[in-house]
Amino acid sequence: MKKLHLLFSFCLITSLSVNAQKIDRSKFITDSLDAYINRALTNWRIPGAAVCIVKDGKVVMMKGYGIKELGLPNKVDANTLFMIGSNTKAFTATALAMLQADKKLSLDDRVTKYIPEFKLENHAAGEQAIIKDLLCHRLGFRTFQGDFTFYNSNLSRHEIIEKLGKMKATYPFRTTWGYTNAAFLTAGEIINRAVGKQWETYLKESIFSPLGMNSTLALTAEMPKATNRTVPHTLVDGRLTALPYATLDGIAPAGSISSSVNDMSKWVMALLDNGKVGNKQVIPAAAIAATRQPMDVVGNTYHLNGDSGFQLYGLGWFLQDYCGKRLVMHDGGVTGYVSSVTLVPSEKLGIIVLTNTDHNALYEALRWDIIDAYLGNKNYHYNEEFLEDNKKETARSQAADKLKRDTVMMNLKPQLSIGKYTGKYFNDLYGNMTIERGEEGNQLEARFEHHPKMYAKMLPLGGNRFQVTFSDPTFGKAVFPFMVRDGKVTGIRVKVAEFVEHDPYDFKKLD
Repeated sequence: MKKLHLLFSFCLITSLSVNAQKIDRSKFITDSLDAYINRALTNWRIPGAAVCIVKDGKVVMMKGYGIKELGLPNKVDANTLFMIGSNTKAFTATALAMLQADKKLSLDDRVTKYIPEFKLENHAAGEQAIIKDLLCHRLGFRTFQGDFTFYNSNLSRHEIIEKLGKMKATYPFRTTWGYTNAAFLTAGEIINRAVGKQWETYLKESIFSPLGMNSTLALTAEMPKATNRTVPHTLVDGRLTALPYATLDGIAPAGSISSSVNDMSKWVMALLDNGKVGNKQVIPAAAIAATRQPMDVVGNTYHLNGDSGFQLYGLGWFLQDYCGKRLVMHDGGVTGYVSSVTLVPSEKLGIIVLTNTDHNALYEALRWDIIDAYLGNKNYHYNEEFLEDNKKETARSQAADKLKRDTVMMNLKPQLSIGKYTGKYFNDLYGNMTIERGEEGNQLEARFEHHPKMYAKMLPLGGNRFQVTFSDPTFGKAVFPFMVRDGKVTGIRVKVAEFVEHDPYDFKKLD
């Protein structure tokens, strides 16, 4: 769950080619990495981070950097908790693969065998869908489709599965990869139906506890109660701001886990050793192999050093070629956090990066810099490249925001009297939205049925368009156009930040 440019590897097209000669860059890890991370935290304005490298079954480095919360002195350490977002998905997929190894189910079983009420708008696809379809994002939806409805909402797991059946597929079933968080929720519910244990209970008993991940939390509701925890942050109008924790337990199997680099190192080392902890087989090797079986083509990839051609998706993992090596990896992003977990199985190398702001690419740069150091590749200065890209994107965004602010300051009147825009609105997937008069002038406020703590402030841009700022910064800023026919408002198009969902929602006016 995260921004598209954060969810996937940065796709920077360059003409650089790989040097055939390998370089000894081992000193980067021992002598330079610490200073690199501290400098990057300043450059990206990241309050806190934690980084771990495991190699050949041992922890090479594990360290916390910075602070847990802006304005407070409490420092991050190796046991400090961060929300890991979509890195949760590998746990969900592995749990189901473990149940297959235990002959409790088959990943080729139909979803309706366990959840009879499961439906898709294409009824035949809903009947044919198997567990693997849920875990590899091939139900036919666009990436992030439906997430405005599901993300940080008050919907229960049952209600989200029910609403999944109302989503209109963008592509024919099993033809195109599209990242679908609600599918992973559905997969997690299958655990409950198959063995009579909630997803979070099964993970604690079958993965967290046996691996010694004693600080790891399955649910977001547990995070505020933890003693050694970070606080989420983002940039709001250029200012670093602490945020409340996202409410993700309704869609927990897609992204609700919180963990530390110490705990995550145990997970990664087990995965790199075919599921073993010492001499004990905690995760069946067959389960790990099942999650790394390529299922979908995500697309072509472009890389600074030119040596990566494609990206696939397994079950809960991205699979990518890089310099002749196979990478198993995922990113995670939720409100105020981004992270990455990367495995290079042939090198027995694992990299974990956790950060407590959602506005950085350090988690991505570190992945490639550390891999390159171990593979003896040239230093391509990923962090500098990503910072420069971010600077350009920030300038574009600020210019667009200024133009909208200047337009608002012109005090342009809406086409209709302000009262005609107020009322109740409905979208078939989302549900209800209410628009009311704001506190002053031509200001409006929108409130949303499934996000009761959130509102959107609406200021006129002229015509029937309004500049919108959500009270939850995760949902961003947008322009909402009203649909008007014969002087009467018939609906409104709602758009949230790309971090949450790419697709707009058309709401019909009910009164």
